Amino acid sequence: MIQNKKVLAVIPARGGSKGIPNKNLAPLLDKPLINWTIEAARSSQYIDRLILSSDDPHICQLAEAAGCEVPFIRCAELATDEAKTIDVVLDAANRVSGYDLLILLQPTSPLRSSSDIDGCLELLVEQGVHSAVSVTPVQEHPFLVYSMDVGARLEPFVKISPTASLRRQDLPDLFSLNGAIYAAEIEWLRQSQALVSKETVGYQMPIARSIDIDEKLDLALAGLLFQQTSSHS
Repeated sequence: MIQNKKVLAVIPARGGSKGIPNKNLAPLLDKPLINWTIEAARSSQYIDRLILSSDDPHICQLAEAAGCEVPFIRCAELATDEAKTIDVVLDAANRVSGYDLLILLQPTSPLRSSSDIDGCLELLVEQGVHSAVSVTPVQEHPFLVYSMDVGARLEPFVKISPTASLRRQDLPDLFSLNGAIYAAEIEWLRQSQALVSKETVGYQMPIARSIDIDEKLDLALAGLLFQQTSSHS
């Protein structure tokens, strides 16, 4: 609970995946990928209840063994590639009532920490806004991105002044969603039918904790990043 608001944490983990088979259970160092998110959520000082939304019995079994509650099985319609995340979130909120805030924690962000979770929730309530999401500095600045035509001619993706400096230290600070944390008021989610809007504020996370697991190379990189940060802690 934070400022008398009860917090429901939802980990979405469907069975199907393309880049990595059974991705949510893929081994990262000494444990399944999903366990990293479960452990971070269980260490949060504000989360009142942690639940899993999944259609896969094996994921449900391992999540329960790791300390995550599985109060329902996600329906098949919400476990397809076309299913929208907001629909999965609202399904969980409707099945598990009695909470004010919902925080979505995707298992593909294993290096997100409990302090990141708590920091995002603190930002949400301190700013008095409806939603907060985790962001990280962009790695490819749009001012340096070009399209290319059939003749290999380059066209700037973003129109800027010809005299503008393109030195990285002169570029404006920009951030991208890293997918690690989405926090919002549940009633606002129902009304807006969205996780992010113009009212959303960003909780900044470093690039080193913002890796999103999509391919096998990401798993290897996440393991290296974890070992590097652990050796310096």
